[in-house]
Order: sequence, then structure tokens, then C-alpha cells
Amino acid sequence: MNKDNAQDAAWIFDNIHLRILLRLGEEESDPGGLVIWDAQFATNVPKKLTTHLPSEDLPDIRFSRFTMDVSLKLTGTSVKNIQTSFIGIRSGQQFELGSVLSDQAVCNGTWFALDSSFSEAKEILSEHNIIVPGPVNLGQLIWLRGKERLPIPVIDEVKITSFETDNTIQLPELNATLFPYQKTGIRFLSEVAGESLGCILADEMGLGKTLQVIGLLALEKHANRGPNLVVCPATLLENWRREIQRFAEFIRVNIHAGNQRTGRASAFAEYDTVIASYETAVRDIVLLSSMKWNAVILDEAQNIKNPEAQRTLTVKSLDRSISIAVTGTPVENRLTDLWSIADFVLPGLLGDRQTFESSFDNNEADASILAPVVAPILLRRRVLDVAKDLPPRLDIDQALEVSPEMAEEYERIRNEVIAEYGRHGSLVAIGKLRQFCAHPRVLGLMGNMPLESNPKYMRLLEILDEIFALNEKVLIFTSYLEMSDLIMTDLKMRYRNTWTGAIDGRLEVSLRQPLIDVFTAYEGSAAFVLNPIAAGTGLNITAANHIIHFNPEWNPALEDQASARAYRRMQIRPVTIHHFFYVNTIEEVMTERLQQKRGLAREVVIGHEGNEDSTNIARAMQISPLNKSNF
Repeated sequence: MNKDNAQDAAWIFDNIHLRILLRLGEEESDPGGLVIWDAQFATNVPKKLTTHLPSEDLPDIRFSRFTMDVSLKLTGTSVKNIQTSFIGIRSGQQFELGSVLSDQAVCNGTWFALDSSFSEAKEILSEHNIIVPGPVNLGQLIWLRGKERLPIPVIDEVKITSFETDNTIQLPELNATLFPYQKTGIRFLSEVAGESLGCILADEMGLGKTLQVIGLLALEKHANRGPNLVVCPATLLENWRREIQRFAEFIRVNIHAGNQRTGRASAFAEYDTVIASYETAVRDIVLLSSMKWNAVILDEAQNIKNPEAQRTLTVKSLDRSISIAVTGTPVENRLTDLWSIADFVLPGLLGDRQTFESSFDNNEADASILAPVVAPILLRRRVLDVAKDLPPRLDIDQALEVSPEMAEEYERIRNEVIAEYGRHGSLVAIGKLRQFCAHPRVLGLMGNMPLESNPKYMRLLEILDEIFALNEKVLIFTSYLEMSDLIMTDLKMRYRNTWTGAIDGRLEVSLRQPLIDVFTAYEGSAAFVLNPIAAGTGLNITAANHIIHFNPEWNPALEDQASARAYRRMQIRPVTIHHFFYVNTIEEVMTERLQQKRGLAREVVIGHEGNEDSTNIARAMQISPLNKSNF
């Protein structure tokens, strides 16, 4: 620029982008913060651009010799409205910088050159398609929360208080009527999957976490993305298969377990969803690792709370695009439980384990600090929060499989009974099979078998863990005194801070209500083990909002009357009722009959005794857990 042009040039204020420009003729340009600073303050530098000081052309603007530090600010209350903005910081004051296009800005009438790290930060943000000011998606938020991502500080004021989802996401056609919160859950899972991220679905028990995951699996099926792997406790393998077939029968599903499991990774591609237990995942890690999974979903994900456990290391090593952890208890004992689960869904989100454990102690204060960090990827709804959407009673069938050892013993008893009573059996015959399904030790068999080796009892403990973590109360109904004693003895030793009691025919009638009063008044988690006949009528036990029928009854009225101890007029919370039964055993026949009788009762007001009939006895004698094609 020659001398004449320098004299004609002028400094002007861009009031849209809050910066200073240089005008030469009809052209305007941004010379940059360093050039403006030199023009204003560098007395020993020749004025090459203009002979005027910027302050001479812009007397209403003050010019600072000192650079302004810049931070990136994040705000928002839901994953759909997270906004970014640049904040200038000088002498403890914060200034909104708006749409900063350069490394200089005018804030509250004062011009500042911005710190040199600002331009570098803008380039990095641009590489990740982040435009400031503007919105960011979930993946970008998680990236921004990573340590030392940017050369400028990040002021994170995001407080997730609600989960707004994209209502344009087409929900799958499921054989179910979805509650509003379940639709939100499926859409949230879909958004996470669409960004190839991970999340924790941590709804309380009874809110249908499995159905929401099946909704995601259906959407992935329609998008031709797969295969998906569901890893769950062995007790839930059959339940997962049945639930998928019940709600989305178009999903091709396979249980990878036992002698029927494949030895070829290519065979997995024949299915949309593969289901395996944690134990099988560890055993077949080489096979499972040779497959690129679309999504790996961990049910009862608290099973990987120990970062050093082999099952934890196994599932984290699986090659996958999407990681979903499903658990009602993301933190059971320590905050490290949550770290381990988060390390599966989004490795690095909470840093490495050593740094995490040195930064967070197991107290409420540190938990509250941690909460907003994980909030964008943790979806948790409580029963009371969505009670207006729920029916007052939630019935959940728990289809379980006996262990291989129990299957062999069940078959031996069945054959002995057939040899003695014939194939049509008798009440005595089916009574033995029913007792065996409660626990072999009720019949004095398999005496060395630990209680938790019984899949039904293991599922009981899994549910109790979640109920007691919520500080709530449960009624456990079982028909057999021996089973009641086994449960009581174990629970007292296993849950020392939980009140436990029992009512059956051995307790005098006059002592039953006082015991119920103790159960009701107890402040904390509690379990009542009840006989459905002795405690099935006339008692009010609404302090409990969870019911577990450990074994089915032939008479639906007996079960319903037992459930009515907690599910009755004075109950102010939704009641969750679990019905346990072993598939391919007499209990499956009984469960089918219960459903049939209840269906009839809904259609026509009829009376029935609910006793076993010869047809059902015959079917019960024929069915066997060693023959998976019974139905």
C-alpha cells in the first residue's frame, strides 16, 4: 500500500460481527488482531496500512493492550438443545463473543486481540463440524467433554434434565402398545446408534427395558444393519428369545449356548440377533471376536462392574459399532461400577481408571459432580416419574431354563414316575416335578447343589439386588415350606441390612398381623417370604410394591389373591409382579393354563376350581427339558 492509499484508508466497526475492519475504497477486510494491535500500540512500527490510529477513526471504542482469553461454553438441558458459544474472559469478567470470525473482537465497547490459541481451537472445531455459536449433537458433546481436546478451556454448563428425542424417527412395528416413555427410549437408542455411539439404559425395574432394546433391534433390522449380539445372564437366554419372538417375530434370532452353538463366525451372519451368556462369551471369545458386530448389548450390565473380571475384559474387547448397557443398578457399591460400564459404552468418557478413582471418592458429593458428565449417555426413568403412563399393575413372565444338571435329574424323575404311574401320571407324580422345579433340595435331591446354581434362584437374587438398591420391599410367594426355609436362611445371610420375615402355616394366625406391621413400619428394604394359602387372603401388605411368584399355581385365583396382598385399593404405587417358570417343564404347562383361564375369565364371568385336569397332567408328564421341541 502506498502513502496516498494509507492516507485514504480508514478503520471501521463491524457491528454485526463485533470486530474492526479496514476500509480501502469500496473494499473492506479484516486485517487480524495482531495487525490492529500493531497499528494502535507499536510506536516503532511504520504505519503501512494507514496513517490513522484505529482509536482516531473509532473514538467511541477503547483499545486494550492485553489479549483476551477465550473459552468455549456449553449450555442446555436436553440432548436436543445443547448450544455452544465463545466466551471472552478478562479480569474475571465474561463476555459473549457471538459469531467471532477473527482473532479480535469488541466487547462492551472495548477492543481486544484474542489469545493465539483461539484460532487453533476454531480450526479443530471446524474439523469436527462444530460451528460456534450453534448446536452440537450427542457425539460432538461427548467429544468436547474429552480431556484436552481443545487448546482453550471448555465451560460445561450442560445439565440434562430431560430427554427430548427426534419425533420424526419412525418407530418400528412391534406387537406391543408402547408407553410414551418407551417411545422416547427407543428414539434415544436409535439416535445413539445413528451416531455409532454407546449409552446406558438404566430405567427402573418394570419399565420395559427389554422391549425398548427390541425396538432398537427392529429398527436396525429394517435398516439392514447387523448382526447384533445380546449378552445376558444365562438365566435370561430363553426369556430374551421369547420376548424378541413375541414383540418382533420378523427378527431372526439365535441362542448361542450349549452343544448347539456354532463353531463358525460366518454362521452369525445368518441371524439378525445372537444371544449369548457372559460365560459363553468368555469361553468363545476367539469366535465372537472374529465377527464385526453392529451392536453389542449387555443386559444386567452390572455384571461388568468389576473392571478386572474376565467377563468385563471379554465384552470390552468385542469389535462393535454400537455399545448399549442395560441395567437398573448402574452403581451398586462404588462409583467405579459406573466407570466400568461407561468404559464399555464409550471408552475414555470418564478417563482411565486410575485417574478416575483418584478423582472421585464414593460419596454423594463426588457422585453429584459425576452425574452431569454421564447424563447425556445415561437414560434413567423412575417408576414414580412415569406412573401416569403406567397401568397400576405390571405382570412380567420370567421364562427360565433349568441347568444341564437339573435337566438330567428332572428327566430321571419323570421317567421314574411314568414307570410307576403310566404316561398319564397323577397328582402325586406332577407334585414331585413341581417341587423339583422349586429346587431339587426340596425333594432332598442334589444336596451338594448351591442355591445359586439353581437358575430360578439366581434370577431371584438378580431382581432382589435391584429392589433392595431402590430401598423398596418385596413379597416372595412359594408353595413349599422347604423352599421358604431355604430362601429365608440365605437372604438373612446375604442381605444383612435387609429385614426378612415369613408367613406360612407354621405361624399362628394371631401372630401374622403383628409381623406384617413390623414389615410395614421398617424403614428400609425388606422381603416377606409367604405361602400363597396361609398369606394369600385377608392380609393388607401394601408396603410392598414388588411381588415374585417363585413357582406357578394351577389355580389362577390363588395367584391373583396372593398378588392382591400388595396390589389393592390402598396401594399408591404401580406394582410389579414377576411370574417365574421353567420352560419345557411342568411349570410351562401350568403357566399356559393360567393364561388360558385368565383369558376366559376376562371374556366371560365363569367359575372354576383351578385344579389340575387329566389333559394337563398328561402334557406335564410328556414335556422334558432335554427335548427343546416340546412346543
